[in-house]
Amino acid sequence: MPVMTLALIGLIGGLVTGISPCILPVLPVIFFSGGAQSARTESSAPSPARPYLVIAGLVLSFTLVTLFGSLLLSVLGLPQDVLRWAGIVVLALIGIGLIVPRFEHLLEKPFSWLPQRSPDPDRGGFGLGLALGAVYVPCAGPVLAAITVAGATGRVGVDTVVLTVAFALGAATPLLVFALAGRRITERVQAFRKRQRGIRITAGVLMLALSFGLVFNLPQLLQRLVPDYTSGLQAQVNNSEEVRKALNLGGLVNDQNKDLDKCSDGAPVLESCGTAPDITGITQWLNSSGVDLKQQRGKVVLLDFWAYSCINCQRSLPHVTAWDKLYREAGLSVVGVHSPEYAFEKEAGNVAAAAKNFGITYPVALDNSLATWTNYRNRYWPAHYLIDAQGTVRHIKFGEGDYATTEKLIRQLLTDAGPGRALPPATGLVDRTPDVTGITQETYLGSTKRVNFAGTETYTSGEKSFRLPEKQARDSFALDGDWTLASQNITPTGADGRIRLNYRAKEVRIVLSGSGTLTYTRDGQTVTIPVNGTPNSYQLLAAQQVQEGTITATVSSGVQAYSFTFG
Repeated sequence: MPVMTLALIGLIGGLVTGISPCILPVLPVIFFSGGAQSARTESSAPSPARPYLVIAGLVLSFTLVTLFGSLLLSVLGLPQDVLRWAGIVVLALIGIGLIVPRFEHLLEKPFSWLPQRSPDPDRGGFGLGLALGAVYVPCAGPVLAAITVAGATGRVGVDTVVLTVAFALGAATPLLVFALAGRRITERVQAFRKRQRGIRITAGVLMLALSFGLVFNLPQLLQRLVPDYTSGLQAQVNNSEEVRKALNLGGLVNDQNKDLDKCSDGAPVLESCGTAPDITGITQWLNSSGVDLKQQRGKVVLLDFWAYSCINCQRSLPHVTAWDKLYREAGLSVVGVHSPEYAFEKEAGNVAAAAKNFGITYPVALDNSLATWTNYRNRYWPAHYLIDAQGTVRHIKFGEGDYATTEKLIRQLLTDAGPGRALPPATGLVDRTPDVTGITQETYLGSTKRVNFAGTETYTSGEKSFRLPEKQARDSFALDGDWTLASQNITPTGADGRIRLNYRAKEVRIVLSGSGTLTYTRDGQTVTIPVNGTPNSYQLLAAQQVQEGTITATVSSGVQAYSFTFG
């Protein structure tokens, strides 16, 4: 593959990562330390090179740590997270130095022998970038996966170095733009120009805050709260056939994994994709002494490839742990394959603490050399491989989302493995995968979680009367008749009640429980669904493409309605 093609793929992949939520925790530091501190003010000369030095240090540090950090630490016999902790310590020391000038002088004393004609305002910018590069954790994707695999397995060549540098430059370019914007704002806003000391203190406080947050993994919490607004763009780039070929993702084919291509990503039905490749090269197991897939015959196995700092994995884990708890007794065996993106994720103590925090009690394999990852030709965090009782891979899902489909197929395989086996009701967990497809968001009907209500009435717990509005916004619902609103659901009071839903989706489902019926009209057709038992999801619409429309449903008394979900 031409080097220029790899460089372009790395650059594009990095640019998409550089505007994703992953970079939010470092933006304040970049703005003040990389940008505002380089501005011309009333009390200081400009330092035009500082933003570029910060970014140059970040690119160099990220490249070296990602490609060679793990190998170097292994040779020296040091813990795999030592570079990350060193970066955190350096950030904290720089932060303290910015707040307390005397401390900064103490830090500079060991280097006082260096000749220097005059104070250099750019000094420290490159060191700050080196520290940021050691702690910077961009979002996962095929480009970063290819880089990580090369670094972990020692297959580092010119192509890999070009790809890594291009990715780092792409990811750092938005940061450079942000730093330059910080300098521009500081020079134009008079309040900033007069308060250079305040800017230094602010930068120091932000560095200390970032250091503190990194120690306690607070940036991950922030990323979980912020929807990934770049996921659609990332999918377009990452799923490109050209990207796959360029990254040689198909170049690890062996006799065990050659049939995995027969599975399509996220297929709604079971497929047959060959015997499951072995779990191999595991350095340590958590919650188990080890799992051999051949000894799992008779059980349904779910392999979950994850990494504990991966925000996408963090959003998927509640579903995986719920499936484990609900279906373990019914014959489901969940196995987590922890395939680290970064060196600090190779530390068993870090993974064990994360597993405990996420409520993981099923076996977790520490795939530090990415041997199992490559044996499955995997390229995503997270990735789910569903294996039937005969040991055949039947379903593959890359990335977040579509949990209802995965759970439906788990239940189908469990039933196939044990005909007549009674399964518990489905988990019913809300799929909180960021919605970037322009469909209606999940619509809760209970009084405490209600969203998208289009009526004018007060929507609080108790018995209420409603009327359908003459005009109703899209992506909303309205009620007609007498209803009893509870915190989690609603039910008609006495006579039947109506719900009118305006939607955009290719699939519409409603969660119902109780005893009775739901009759709905869509496109002139009337359908009646019998309802009986605990909460379950009922399909109202299934189309090939996302469409906009209206569903009017009549709910009989005795039926509780919880939410509408969309796909």
